Amino acid sequence: MGVIQGSLFSDALGMNISYTAILPEQVEGPYPTIYLLHGYSDDDHAWLYNTSLVRYASTQKLAIFMPQVHLSFYANMKYGNQYWDFINEEFPKKMDRIFNISDRPEERFVAGLSMGGYGAYKLALNAPENWRGAASLSGVVDLVSLWKTDSSNDVRLSHIFGSLEELQESNNDLVYLLEKLAEKHKKPAFFQSCGTEDFLYENNRGFHHKMENAGLDYTYIEEAGEHNWIFWDNQIQKVLTWIEDLQKNEWV
Repeated sequence: MGVIQGSLFSDALGMNISYTAILPEQVEGPYPTIYLLHGYSDDDHAWLYNTSLVRYASTQKLAIFMPQVHLSFYANMKYGNQYWDFINEEFPKKMDRIFNISDRPEERFVAGLSMGGYGAYKLALNAPENWRGAASLSGVVDLVSLWKTDSSNDVRLSHIFGSLEELQESNNDLVYLLEKLAEKHKKPAFFQSCGTEDFLYENNRGFHHKMENAGLDYTYIEEAGEHNWIFWDNQIQKVLTWIEDLQKNEWV
């Protein structure tokens, strides 16, 4: 696999933004693509430096793109930049133009950890027809519930979303988006995992029950683990296997 650490000018953000890409060495394609999203305290290098992702991905012909989104929760921030427009529209389109990757929704996947798990599900639930699969590892999947129960997040979340009332039943509220998913014809497959010692475990358990009742192609894993790279290094291997299996089956 080849590793590229690049940057591009984002019209949505009004600045240069970095990204990391992992690409097959064979000059073939177009390749299926994974957009792999970082957590709140990380950046676009985090997956590369903290896991053996390059080695794990070497057995599959996949292109992996990891964009930098800072502390944005993948949102058009109330007091900040338009990261949702960047990650949902601009960044994938620019990767399509620069690299030999597939633009077919059945060959597009998104995954992430913590804040990135939230971002992955947010992308898939807002535009389910665009993604074959979405994976959340230790994700902040019920942000409304977290905000209600943990006041330490008030300042950070209000900077991003405004108020709790503005977050609820918006395109940033995964529970609300999940309820609306029933109206959609084409639905992605979903993968969710969380460690039983993770501080987001109960948050994930509650969302898991909602996912179970939604009638989706849905894989859930909970096992011993904390909110750390030991757990995520293990789980990303399972995500890659899950994606490989999805590609063997027709998306209906």
